[in-house]
Amino acid sequence: MNARLRVEAPGMLTTVQDLGRAGYEHMGVPPSGAMDPGALRLANALVGNTPNAAALEFTLLGGRLTVLDADCAIAFAGTATLHIAATGALPARALTPWQSHRLPAGATLTIGPLERGVRGYLAVGGGIAVTPVLGSASTLTRARLGGLDGRALARGDVLGTGDSRSRFPRRWLAARDTGWFYRDEPVGIVLGPQQDHFAPAEIERFLGATYCLAPQSDRMGLRLEGPAIAHAKGADIITDPIAAGSIQIPGAGQPLIAMNDRQTTGGYPKIATVISADLPRLAQMRPGQRVRFEPLEPAQAVQRWRDYLDWIRDREAALRADPNFPIFPLLFP
Repeated sequence: MNARLRVEAPGMLTTVQDLGRAGYEHMGVPPSGAMDPGALRLANALVGNTPNAAALEFTLLGGRLTVLDADCAIAFAGTATLHIAATGALPARALTPWQSHRLPAGATLTIGPLERGVRGYLAVGGGIAVTPVLGSASTLTRARLGGLDGRALARGDVLGTGDSRSRFPRRWLAARDTGWFYRDEPVGIVLGPQQDHFAPAEIERFLGATYCLAPQSDRMGLRLEGPAIAHAKGADIITDPIAAGSIQIPGAGQPLIAMNDRQTTGGYPKIATVISADLPRLAQMRPGQRVRFEPLEPAQAVQRWRDYLDWIRDREAALRADPNFPIFPLLFP
């Protein structure tokens, strides 16, 4: 019997996500998926799942879940405080994020507000079991697509989990690595594809500016507040594709960065594109946090993407390397 999870408190915006729905943007369907895919992958590695297993993406406030039917392994990738309520012979206790833990049936897990970043990921042994839509479990709330009925979780929802191993190996990510997800560095960009719609002085203004992330930012796009960028050829172009990280400049001149749930085409000129390696870090920035940009050549952007993947894969490999990790006792180590 596999464990199930009952939602006692869903938090601010909690959705089922995997690594995304690839291959449908030409049909108007964005990829969705985890806003911080590296954090999701490491959460999955901590409980022995494949990298693309579906997990829960929490936003800012956390939530509360009760384990039903069977024991399960969990790991939370994020900065929240985790707490297990006392029940029966199980004492109340705090759990450490970025580690795997064994939860017995009947345990209630509370995930507190995130102390850093915007999003945290709860992986469960076997993954969250939902019916894939277009090959993915990811939730796109605007289209009510995927996940649990295409919506955020609500109180009373019950989520199934997939088949997991009967063993519960204990794994943890080194503390020196967890800060990597929230480091404060300039965000890498490649200029274009419509930088010719802006005078050189406006491009310099953009590159030299410090912007603040606006409260209206969400999974669809991040709105920036700061120096307005003027258009040299007007604020409209013939509608063309929008990639992840596209930085559009609408008529008011405030940059808008396309994210996972973005529209797939648009009619504003794009002054630059955020490099893939920096999108996860950008997705963890909070409203009011400052954003600075660093222009890169395409070859540099590709190398940073390779470095990002190598960093994640090295830690996944280390977490999976030893099949003889200590086994959890029932009431935690």
